[in-house]
Amino acid sequence: MRLVSTLTGAGIASLAFALSTPASAAVDAKLLEMLRANGSINQAQYNELQGDLAKETKEKADQKAQSDRMSSFEQKVAWAAKTQVKGDVRLRYEDVNVDNPNANSGNQDRQRIRARVGFFSEINPQVDAGIRIATGSSADRRSTNQSLDGYFEKKSLWLDLAYLDWHPTFAPGLHLIGGKMAQPWVSMGDIIWDSDINPEGVAATYTTKLGAADVFASAGQYTLKDNVDGDGVQYKHDAQLYHAQLGTKFAPADALKVTVGASIYGYDNDKRSTLLRSYGNTTNEFNLVEGFGQIDLTSLPIPLSAYGQYVKNTDSTDGEDQAWLAGLKTKVGAWSLDYNYRDVQRNAVVSLFTDSDFGNGYTGSRGHKFKVGYEIDKNFSLGAAYLMAKTDLSQLPNRNADVDTLQLDLEAKF
Repeated sequence: MRLVSTLTGAGIASLAFALSTPASAAVDAKLLEMLRANGSINQAQYNELQGDLAKETKEKADQKAQSDRMSSFEQKVAWAAKTQVKGDVRLRYEDVNVDNPNANSGNQDRQRIRARVGFFSEINPQVDAGIRIATGSSADRRSTNQSLDGYFEKKSLWLDLAYLDWHPTFAPGLHLIGGKMAQPWVSMGDIIWDSDINPEGVAATYTTKLGAADVFASAGQYTLKDNVDGDGVQYKHDAQLYHAQLGTKFAPADALKVTVGASIYGYDNDKRSTLLRSYGNTTNEFNLVEGFGQIDLTSLPIPLSAYGQYVKNTDSTDGEDQAWLAGLKTKVGAWSLDYNYRDVQRNAVVSLFTDSDFGNGYTGSRGHKFKVGYEIDKNFSLGAAYLMAKTDLSQLPNRNADVDTLQLDLEAKF
């Protein structure tokens, strides 16, 4: 500083001490007064130093104000850094060919779209929240497809997911979920649950290690219809679903992985619900017991997985109470292949919730399902499915009528 040359030894020492010691503007101003009072600086020097001090004080104040503003802004948008936006868009051509169709099962040859977008945020290290909206021709629980129809009219959006997920740090592996959620159970097939079904209620899932095995378990309670019997608004008058599941994954050999499990899906007040028997059932009493499994063989020239499920409705009394599915799938490079055969008796599962594509979504169906997929590029794929079903009197006027469905998909995920 050019003024240093004009200061006395005492002034230089004082200024050096002030510059080497963190001090507030008030202390710096007091030091200037002391230097002027003892004659270390003259009035002109004092005026210049006081101007420099005022400028420096203003710069520091401006920097602090900017820092405070940035901190406030960062706090307001901090949720964005912990929020993921996920979605997909799918274009589909679908042809449904039904032998001798009746009013409940017409042929279809149509183009369809599906669009879904969700926001999944970490509220804090223990709580997540998710919201997703999706297209759909109606509020149909089994489909988010929207047919291209209506002379370019706008398409509807529906609330598809809305949930909170509490995973407390004191219990690693535990998730407590409430709201409209993705299926909290493990599925090895779709004869009980169509993949678009998102149950509503409360659920708990838990995973842990038990030696070399992974153990998974879940349980939940879900409201189907409020006051289903019209006898009162109390909880006991609601149609409800309860579920419990227990399973394990383990590797008995290096090239072999096994998953096995069992589930129970119990319905309460289902006798009063006519909606549960909408698509082929002749009963509205359901208590589903399920066993499922999958074997993964990783050492073969082509990796192969064999999977299956078996279901029995223990509340059905007409002998039409069992369903089973067995399949094989693989993935090689950009290609994926999946095949399964199923036989779903008319009262084995709840027809309202079973796979909506197979046999036009009705129970009392059996046959083959082929799927092939090709990943064109990252998150961009082409797929085809062919479903060959035979269905009984629950859907068509003649037993063992054919319902053949072709689906061609082009899908992008983000």
